[in-house]
Amino acid sequence: MIDPTPLRSRSTLVDVRIGLVYSARELELELADDTDVEALRAQVANVLGDDDGVLWLSDKKGNQVGVVGAKVTYVHIGAGSDKGRIGFG
Repeated sequence: MIDPTPLRSRSTLVDVRIGLVYSARELELELADDTDVEALRAQVANVLGDDDGVLWLSDKKGNQVGVVGAKVTYVHIGAGSDKGRIGFG
């Protein structure tokens, strides 16, 4: 039997990539499926406006990561994709 749910809505992952000062690599997180993107964007904007602010994010496995707002160079919020990934998800 074919699932009538469109493929795109079955796995709506939210990927966040954060560039950091003095770091060649970016921090990449895959957030929970039920992440409110607008609330996340507002949280990022608030932290980046405060030099002492810390951006706390939880990935889909429950791990928490804190990033000092003053060290952030950019934040990319996008729809996740399993394309190109190898392994178990």
